[in-house]
Amino acid sequence: MRMEEIVEETNGKHEKMVEITLKIIGPARPSRLHVPCSLRVHDLRKLIAGKNRLPVENLKLISQGKVLHDREDEDDIYIQLNDGDSLIVAVKPKAPSGLDIDDDEEDLKFQLPQSTSWWKKKLYSFLLNRLKLPDILLMAIFSLSLKAWILVILWFILAHVAHKWDLGPLYILGTGFCTIFLNLGRRQPGDVSAYSIFNEDFRELPGTLNADAIDRDIRTEGAQTWMMHP
Repeated sequence: MRMEEIVEETNGKHEKMVEITLKIIGPARPSRLHVPCSLRVHDLRKLIAGKNRLPVENLKLISQGKVLHDREDEDDIYIQLNDGDSLIVAVKPKAPSGLDIDDDEEDLKFQLPQSTSWWKKKLYSFLLNRLKLPDILLMAIFSLSLKAWILVILWFILAHVAHKWDLGPLYILGTGFCTIFLNLGRRQPGDVSAYSIFNEDFRELPGTLNADAIDRDIRTEGAQTWMMHP
């Protein structure tokens, strides 16, 4: 979409035109641009790229210290501009040919898959933009399944009940034992446990070092020494 088409589209909605200042990082001097007072960030990016002959895919816009994004939760983001507003324009350098390098900071952040449900996207946007949670915490939150979250919430509810009845330490110990036993897994037929007490006929693993093995080695070595030096 060209500059004239964007302006005509917004003018058809009776949008007022304002003049903003563009400060491009680099040797270029600040320039002015007439744009509608309300428009999509994506259209603003195209207007600036077209006026200054810059690659739109590598263009970053900064307003009042915040990077402007085109979309949020699959919805277009609109920006309100006033006369005299300033925008900082930065152009991300391209990677050398033949190298697959992406220096975009956004790619290093935790992002939800495209197939994520809409309510998870809304929750992610709220936690990231409103509560400003770090990426490592967001990753932990959205990596857990619904069943795991139900168990976590249930554990905290029961912990409150145990605290009221002065059973906190016992509840913690019980949680630890339950976690151990639930994660023991199941042995396949023919598998031998590392602990002989759990095996049939108390069978030990080959190479197990215990008192019987040490005593047997000492007796064998002593017998061999006696035979060599009667």
